[in-house]
Amino acid sequence: MKRKTSIILLTYNNFHYTKDCIESIRRYTEKDSYEIIVVDNASTDETKDWLKEQEDIKMLLKQENVGFPKGCNLGISLAEKENDILLLNNDTIVTKNWLSNLQKCLHSKKDIGAVGAISNHDANLQGASFTYQDFEKMQELAAKNNQSDPNKWEEKACLIGYCMLIKREVINKLQGLDEEYSPGYIEDNDLSLQIISLGYRLMLCHDAFIHHYLGTAFRKDKTQFQQLLQKNRGYFQEKWGFSCFEFDKTKNASIFLADPPIKILDYACGIGVSSLRIKYYFPQADITGLEIDPKKRAIAKHFIPVIENLKLVGRESFDTILIGNTLEEVEDPLSFLKMLHLWLKPNGSIVGEIHNIATLSNINLLLEDQWYYSHFEKSNHFTKTDLKMIFSSCGYEEDIFYPFESQSQKTNSTFASLLQNEPNSFLNKAYYAFRFRKK
Repeated sequence: MKRKTSIILLTYNNFHYTKDCIESIRRYTEKDSYEIIVVDNASTDETKDWLKEQEDIKMLLKQENVGFPKGCNLGISLAEKENDILLLNNDTIVTKNWLSNLQKCLHSKKDIGAVGAISNHDANLQGASFTYQDFEKMQELAAKNNQSDPNKWEEKACLIGYCMLIKREVINKLQGLDEEYSPGYIEDNDLSLQIISLGYRLMLCHDAFIHHYLGTAFRKDKTQFQQLLQKNRGYFQEKWGFSCFEFDKTKNASIFLADPPIKILDYACGIGVSSLRIKYYFPQADITGLEIDPKKRAIAKHFIPVIENLKLVGRESFDTILIGNTLEEVEDPLSFLKMLHLWLKPNGSIVGEIHNIATLSNINLLLEDQWYYSHFEKSNHFTKTDLKMIFSSCGYEEDIFYPFESQSQKTNSTFASLLQNEPNSFLNKAYYAFRFRKK
């Protein structure tokens, strides 16, 4: 028998978001495959009155705002005990086949613990490949996108909680959402790591799209929002032993310079987010991670083999070594590159990313006497020419060099303005991805 899903929605005002979300669920979700549970966090607009008129909704109307994590836990407690649990933000619009596609992925393998949908926002690289100007076009594009396809299921180290379907057996093993993150934010990072630590995998379904307004009440007071972020970031680091920014370290601008199928070293792999990205795009690649931090390494080991020292593998072991921006952080770049040279196969490559110090924005700061010591927080800075010289002196030859972020900046300096008119100038390139091959 097909397992049903309990869809948990938290509401706090924003009535029109909630109404549109629920109506989209009713329209685009297979009947008898779900139940809707709403926990209202003391709304003061027409939300409560409208909810009371709905006959197909379980609801809990709180007299105080208990926050997102606790509200979700309360909603889960109201769900039918055999149902999977779907945490869905009330500022979303769902589309054709959204839930059935999520369910297919979730139950395709025993070790998949939770799945998520893509949206119109690219946080955590969960964005769709298409854009639209109105909801009619959105539904048309979503219907074309939402054709179930296992090749479009990407393993992740984190799923954003705007739409997260969790298997019932996982829910039964979890301690719930950590309410220390109340009223909300970063609890989905924490929940993701809880699920991974239980031995389950997380999958992003590129074949399930929903629209997300990103209109939560938390963001309206920017000062309060920043204070909340700081509090929750600190708590996350204290609990897990590393920063929540680890989820953003994807080396995404440079991984596509790898030539599959190959043996890859993900140097300074962190918790493994880059390695998972590589596995999705290059399924045949043989990936090893290197990470010296034991707490990060403990998470990454759920995804790939991870070593703490290159001496644990033989020399000339790798076709490609992905270093991200490590060159900007090591104490001695030349010694670092010479060391990696020993572990590359003949004609193997180093692939990485740098911030171009010789950008127009930096020149402008110098000309206006606004270049401060704080701009040198990173130990190493490179121009494009400098980087070529360093690699050449360490036994490499240039293969590919291209910008992945350009800039356009207004300046009051006449000299800088003239430079800005050179459209192909490296001065207009803020970041570069590069590949250098072993000579």
